[in-house]
Amino acid sequence: MLTDTHTHLNAPQFDEDRHEVIRRAQENGISRIVNVGFNRETIPTSISLAEQYDFIYSTVGWHPQDAKDMTPEDLEWIEQLCSHPKVVAIGEIGLDYYWDTSFKDVQDRVFREQVRLARKLNMPIVIHNRDAHQDIIRVLREEKASEVGGVMHCFSGSWETAKMCLDMNFYISFGGPVTFKNAKQPKEVLEKVPLDRLLVETDAPYLTPHPHRGKRNETAYVKLVAETAAQIKGLTLEELAHATTKNAVRLFGLE
Repeated sequence: MLTDTHTHLNAPQFDEDRHEVIRRAQENGISRIVNVGFNRETIPTSISLAEQYDFIYSTVGWHPQDAKDMTPEDLEWIEQLCSHPKVVAIGEIGLDYYWDTSFKDVQDRVFREQVRLARKLNMPIVIHNRDAHQDIIRVLREEKASEVGGVMHCFSGSWETAKMCLDMNFYISFGGPVTFKNAKQPKEVLEKVPLDRLLVETDAPYLTPHPHRGKRNETAYVKLVAETAAQIKGLTLEELAHATTKNAVRLFGLE
């Protein structure tokens, strides 16, 4: 049974057929789903979704693209929500230098505040990293993120960066891009990541895997990611699914 460790089923792209999307995920062997809330709008709907389905869990955090909008009250709100029984991590948090919607110093401050909160609450963190590898590593080290660990969501860096993350108690997660024919580096990194630190995800409705690239992604497609990962690792799909679900249960404390 597979676990999609990062998805956005509360996104408006699923408003017309959300129940059917979730049903298709179950039919394709996805037994657990971690849905991500990342700002003032998506956190409540993510938790609501987790309350409706016993196999769906939620994260709460503030995305770097929205960093400029986070207030001290929002940070207090996130802390309160972390006591919810279906909230399993703080995230997605991190740095995004691609979209540049929030100044780097603001992103840095908001990122650090949430890592500190995670350490205070002993919660794992979900890291968003876009074109910010060196600064992500620096902040995680300076803020002692290894005390709580977490996951590098949809990892896109080098093996050298992955090793530094692994040394800080992080899992490495791969999504749709690893299935692309030209995805040489992600495939090479996945091959080297220890099986007991590997996770799979969709980031639906984004980053749709081959052969559905260009269309809306959905949680059922995590099976395509897992099939690619199994092939790279020289495992059966069942072996890969068992290992990555065991890792997700361990990291997030899932039932």
